[in-house]
Amino acid sequence: MISSDIPAPLEVEASRRIFGLETEFGLHLDAPNARHVTPEEVAGHLFHSVVQWGRSSNVFLTNGSRLYIDVGAHPEYATAEADSISDLIALDKAGERIVQDLVVGGQQRLRMAGIDGIIHLYKNNTDSAGNSYGCHENYLVRRRADFAAFGSSLLPFLVSRQIVTGAGCVTRTPSGAHYSFSPRADHMWEGMSSATTRSRPMINTRDEPHANADLYRRLHVIVGDSTMAQPTTLLKVGATDLILRLAEARVAMPNLTLAREMHAIREIAHDVSGRATVERADGQTITGVELQEAYLEFVLTHIDGLIERTEEVEAIVDLWERGIAAVRSGDFSAVATELDWAIKHRLIERYQERLGCGMDDPRIARLELAFHDVSPELGLVRKLESAGLIKTVVAEERIVRAMGEPPASTRAHLRGAFVRAALESGRDFTVDWVHLKITGSQSRTVLLKDPFRNEDARVDVLIEALGADT
Repeated sequence: MISSDIPAPLEVEASRRIFGLETEFGLHLDAPNARHVTPEEVAGHLFHSVVQWGRSSNVFLTNGSRLYIDVGAHPEYATAEADSISDLIALDKAGERIVQDLVVGGQQRLRMAGIDGIIHLYKNNTDSAGNSYGCHENYLVRRRADFAAFGSSLLPFLVSRQIVTGAGCVTRTPSGAHYSFSPRADHMWEGMSSATTRSRPMINTRDEPHANADLYRRLHVIVGDSTMAQPTTLLKVGATDLILRLAEARVAMPNLTLAREMHAIREIAHDVSGRATVERADGQTITGVELQEAYLEFVLTHIDGLIERTEEVEAIVDLWERGIAAVRSGDFSAVATELDWAIKHRLIERYQERLGCGMDDPRIARLELAFHDVSPELGLVRKLESAGLIKTVVAEERIVRAMGEPPASTRAHLRGAFVRAALESGRDFTVDWVHLKITGSQSRTVLLKDPFRNEDARVDVLIEALGADT
């Protein structure tokens, strides 16, 4: 029996947006004296406890988020639906804690198998073999006939966004090493397409809204870096949201179409002075700094009357302005506790000064990995936060709470409550982004197509049925 949505017309939310982040974690076993261990074997030990309670390595959690082993045998965590960026940040940081909590049990099981080693989980985007794994951003947008043109108009913004929201990295070439804004930029091959791995685009166009398809479409951005500092995530998602809000209000966006987007994203990535020029479709040239300045000016010109200038919006605009100014001036100190690329750049510079080493020194590579290690003992970010060297956006207790609780204001609230009740009941169940189902001889399913709805009598009945049938 399937219970569809309550038969009332769904309204497009004008002032709210659903956000989501999907993070693919790099997985590495440091066991120099052990036999060869495949990534699949490590991932199996890591997810053993998940399979025990979830009967699968692909589960939804009580916080409404999805956790699974992705292609390539690495963990992936997709946040529950959030309708505020602060909730999204709390869920994102909670995901780091959730996957790291699997490590202790995974290492114990490896030791039982005769393998003594340390499992590392990295929230970064590339490995030493040249592979890339992503951090995908999801924005629920209103369905529109001109989605291709709408998406294409965002590409110059996404190409240049890395100068403020990039994770920063040391790029190693046969001729030497240099610092770059983004590790992800070199792995982009198209502007827009439905592919994700064969020919990786900046915007994935697969039409999978996980919502009422007559009203919504999901903008799936896969060009961004995994970010460790909370203010960087705020700016990455927040600046994109401001651009989207104005575009959805039918404000004409700046015509900054680039002649060669893939060439441009690489040129901009590899010049932290911000002065690298790229060609526009009209034959003019422009720098990454000038592109971002144009989009910031677009927002500042049209924001009043269309977007409420909340404290969060003001913080986004302020950091955006200071990030651009830091690149233009070459003085990164004003954002060296907020933006990933600047934080990491400062760490590397100080490390080089202390050791007298070059950027291509192997110890620099280890420092980079430590920056992205989600372990509180082996990683750097939580230590730097505690020392006041990286600013935060959400309080620690909010992150801890988000490990087990979903946002209260979205569909995730219903999913999380159902998962918790189903686990307590011991009943068989299945869940995805739009379905809640009790399986068995008397199966019952509720279909939830409105991601903004956080109350639903049908879900209450479904949860009651879990208790009644035990």
